[in-house]
Amino acid sequence: MSAVARPRTMMSTSVPSVDWVLLVAVLALVGLGIVMVSSASLHLAGSGNSFHYLGKHMLALSLGMTAALLVLQIPGKWWERGSAWLYFLGLVLLVVVLVPGLGKTVNGATRWVELGSFNLQTSEFMKLFMIFYMAGYLVRRQVEVAHSVWGVIKPLLLLSLAVILLMAQPDFGTTVVLLATALGLLFLGGAPLWQFGLLLLLAILGGAALVVTSPYRLERVTSFLNPWADPLNSGYQLTQALIAFGRGEWTGVGLGNGIQKQFYLPEAHTDFIMAVIGEEFGLAGTLAVIALFSILVWRAFSIGAAAESRQRRFSAYVSYGIGLWLGLQAFINIGVNVGLLPTKGLTLPFVSYGSNSMIISCVAVAVLLRIHWENRTGDERAGGMPWRA
Repeated sequence: MSAVARPRTMMSTSVPSVDWVLLVAVLALVGLGIVMVSSASLHLAGSGNSFHYLGKHMLALSLGMTAALLVLQIPGKWWERGSAWLYFLGLVLLVVVLVPGLGKTVNGATRWVELGSFNLQTSEFMKLFMIFYMAGYLVRRQVEVAHSVWGVIKPLLLLSLAVILLMAQPDFGTTVVLLATALGLLFLGGAPLWQFGLLLLLAILGGAALVVTSPYRLERVTSFLNPWADPLNSGYQLTQALIAFGRGEWTGVGLGNGIQKQFYLPEAHTDFIMAVIGEEFGLAGTLAVIALFSILVWRAFSIGAAAESRQRRFSAYVSYGIGLWLGLQAFINIGVNVGLLPTKGLTLPFVSYGSNSMIISCVAVAVLLRIHWENRTGDERAGGMPWRA
């Protein structure tokens, strides 16, 4: 018995429990982001330093990796116990942004709290907190969600508080991602198809109403439908992005050789970084980015399915939620860049310049890696290292 047990013990300490496919895909996106933020922002020369934005991007990445290493030590049970409290913490943070004198306004939007040289965008944290809350609710109310309309409506009523606070900023893009992720989790949690379809229809009608009643949102939609009707005003961003993709053709003009980012394309290092990738790396580079995000979503759902097969339903829903969130945000950002969707201010996770987005995305991946580790080892104690069995 002991002769057999010893090799098993040695093997268990040497075989890694990391989802390497997920990790490599994320590291590839992060590496691409470093290169592209540098390429898209060198000409801006912020504060007299050509590497100003790259330096801030690397600082955010360092903070994100530090936070990720800490989150790797937190067992899933802790998130489950605190899921409701985290959601209410997120609501408080959204309220803080709207307090006069605390919230920072940029381009007509009040979305940040200034903390010295760092601007805290609380809506980014709300995305992950909402996933924890929905996962906990679906575990506690599984039967009610599957057999009662009220079971589906209750979490959406609480979620509407976050939507109201987000629209007060205003932040329509985050609102869309938040609602779509929540609806997706309700569907995966067992909500009947007709209820899911009705809620989706109501969400679409609500979004349409917000667009129609807001002149600037309506202008974005009309310009998206035909950007060439006013290419120097309302359709400017989209037309310049399309020109960038057109210049890139199959393999691109080469790293650093893009012209659109220097003279024409606004927000080239943030919202429209995908257009810079399209120009400098062509269709090949664009498809590579889409493939990496597809791998990320696939691994998130695979980790969730593995957790569900082990009756770890909270971890399963968290994994599904993170996959939905990151996949939806990437889809919206890329869709905006290629003219598939109206212009929205959403970053491309792991790639765009944006401190808060980078930090919370790193934390989300750390949560996924921790769930994968717990799936493999069955160990939910604090202090375990996910890269060791």
